[in-house]
Amino acid sequence: MSTGTGADSAPGRTSTLTTAVPAGKNSMFSSLRIRNYRLFATGQVVSNTGTWMQRIAQDWLVLSLTGSASAVGITIALQFLPMLMFGLYGGVLADRLPKRPLLLATQGAMGLTGIALAVLTLAGHVQVWHVYLAAFLLGLVTVVDNPARQTFVPEMVGKDQVANAVSLNSANFQSARLVGPAIAGVLITAVGSGWAFLLNGLSFAAPIVGLLLMRTDELHPVEVQPRAKGQLREGLKYVAGRPELVWPIVLVGFIGTFGFNFPIWLSAFVNDVFHGDAGTYGLFNTLIAAGSLAGALLAARRGHSRLRLLVAAAVLFSALLVVTAFAPGFWLFAALLVPIGIFGLTVNVTANSSVQMATDPEMRGRVMALFMMVFTGGTPLGAPLLGWITDTYGARIGMAAGGLISLAASVLIAVVLARVGNLRLRLSRRGVSFVPSVRSRELVTAA
Repeated sequence: MSTGTGADSAPGRTSTLTTAVPAGKNSMFSSLRIRNYRLFATGQVVSNTGTWMQRIAQDWLVLSLTGSASAVGITIALQFLPMLMFGLYGGVLADRLPKRPLLLATQGAMGLTGIALAVLTLAGHVQVWHVYLAAFLLGLVTVVDNPARQTFVPEMVGKDQVANAVSLNSANFQSARLVGPAIAGVLITAVGSGWAFLLNGLSFAAPIVGLLLMRTDELHPVEVQPRAKGQLREGLKYVAGRPELVWPIVLVGFIGTFGFNFPIWLSAFVNDVFHGDAGTYGLFNTLIAAGSLAGALLAARRGHSRLRLLVAAAVLFSALLVVTAFAPGFWLFAALLVPIGIFGLTVNVTANSSVQMATDPEMRGRVMALFMMVFTGGTPLGAPLLGWITDTYGARIGMAAGGLISLAASVLIAVVLARVGNLRLRLSRRGVSFVPSVRSRELVTAA
């Protein structure tokens, strides 16, 4: 059990699957009452829209240049490879350095990456290796930017609003995902991918301005950790002794590696199954985003995170991937993308807020870096593999394979968490649920 200031919200070891992480009394948008967070959220929705424009344009450009889903998978792998290689070091830096100046530097660097790719594309000189390099450089910056952004949230909103702010961050990201692909589809069709890259680069001016306008005296700064030996090992040891941290991180690792390869699957379905264009690809991404936005808003309204909700959402998300892979028609396939978005986002938000609230502030940078490293760092392993399966056996088999691996992991971790939490499976008219075992109830009664 954590002994620092995060301990109040950390679930106990004997009730891992049933303990809620409290977030205070808050409405769906309560974090937006805080001025600094409003500035942050406004800047992020602009840059996130640009980011989604670039993602769609990047995937479609690579597919247009190569005609290969494997090449799309390589691009995704290169973007997330730095997180796998250096993610934990990014967390150490996030714990050592003030978050606001660090974010000013990383957001500026990400904007420059988009502008460089825009210049190459608009000049007509872009080649696949240029896109690969840009993806890798963006991934390097993300190694530091991601844990810095994640851990800056509690400094803006305070402890009681962390779960709400994490959910609203996801809603923010998914709102941009609704708009970005639609704009990208129009731009690619009308004038080409280069303009989407340019608008993405310029969009990072918004978060930079927001960070500069913040009132530093209204922040809740966490004391930065001095440089010392063994900080990386200390972070790993901290997580290893806490099942309430270990198992959510393991679960999102499997889901992130094998279940979130939508650029590969959707581009293959558009190209090979439904014979669509960039507009169809944008539509599919928009439908997933619509579901994800609904999932994020529902999470913000709940205001708490339960690990049993995490496991249930992971099982449903994985099963839906398999069902959707064999959907016989275009509109049924498209409709199923909405609940996939809902449950996929529920997995992400529930795991994120559970881990943040169960972690001591001075360790949060390293823990969240490990979380993001596992969640996104597995992509360099999963994306090329599933890209190869998709190219070799078709889009349906590729998507079903990712769903089946994720489903097996979800069920296995559900069983592990049930044993850790002294729970047993109960079947009733309301469905399947976990309840305290007889031994667990006896211990509670004796206490």
